[in-house]
Amino acid sequence: MNPVEAKRAFLRHLADERNLSSHTVAGYRRDLDDLSEFLTDYHGSEAWSWNEVDRLTLRSFLGSLERRGLARRTAARKLSAVRTFFRFLHIEEEVASNPARSVRSPRLERSLPGHLNRVEVGALFEQAERRARENTLAGTRDLLILELLYGSGVRLSELHALDVGDLDLVGEQAKVRGKGRKERVVPITSQTSTAFRRYEPRRTEALRSGARPDRRALLVNRTGGRLSRRGIQRSVRSLLESAGADDERSVHALRHTFATHLLDAGADLLAVKELLGHVSLSTTQIYAHTSRERLKRVYRQAHPRSE
Repeated sequence: MNPVEAKRAFLRHLADERNLSSHTVAGYRRDLDDLSEFLTDYHGSEAWSWNEVDRLTLRSFLGSLERRGLARRTAARKLSAVRTFFRFLHIEEEVASNPARSVRSPRLERSLPGHLNRVEVGALFEQAERRARENTLAGTRDLLILELLYGSGVRLSELHALDVGDLDLVGEQAKVRGKGRKERVVPITSQTSTAFRRYEPRRTEALRSGARPDRRALLVNRTGGRLSRRGIQRSVRSLLESAGADDERSVHALRHTFATHLLDAGADLLAVKELLGHVSLSTTQIYAHTSRERLKRVYRQAHPRSE
């Protein structure tokens, strides 16, 4: 296969065999397009093949990313995509070996996820409840959004894809579709059930009046269509601003807050991993680190001999 055909075969493999989402496949495509453009400049010609790529070439690629000012985390992600691509080519016997295996990933700075404290969460829900009492579509819907993000720890993409049939109010649980289209069941709070019942009549009105209603969608806009991810982000951003939260907080901060508050209350790390839908425990462990840092800070501030 020539370079273009190899990329196409790999992307088909991701979509059809690994069943990855279209967003994930598009991310791989962008990363490989970056590498292809680099290789064309590197060789001074478009006449190159994947067999010519070696460890030194990939290290030069990482160097080019650094010169472009890209973050180390972005470079690490692109290298991970390249590793996966060459592993596919090696299995398909298109290359003799995977040159990316021996390339060290850029060292990442360990950053703690942003989250809200309990006072901020209280202020946020107080603001959402105030809006919900106006009994509008937006007000009742935004409270439901908040209950699901903080009460169940779902991702933005999972919340956007939720259908009304995914909610089990009796069993107090919801079925969500996570990364790689993997399904999992998450608990929902009794407040989430209450919020849905307040929102349901307004949702029904929007479906009746809408030109192209999406009757499956849990979250709908005023024309009855599925509420977009950007629409969810705007709603949460508005609530955060109204509650006086930090400007840098986002939808994802509520997922971080969900995990942090569970661990602060003594929840088992493995249980939190399952609730978040993480594949690896190492991904969840950053939240445990957050809790430890908070304990150290409290100790240093409170203990007379901690200085």
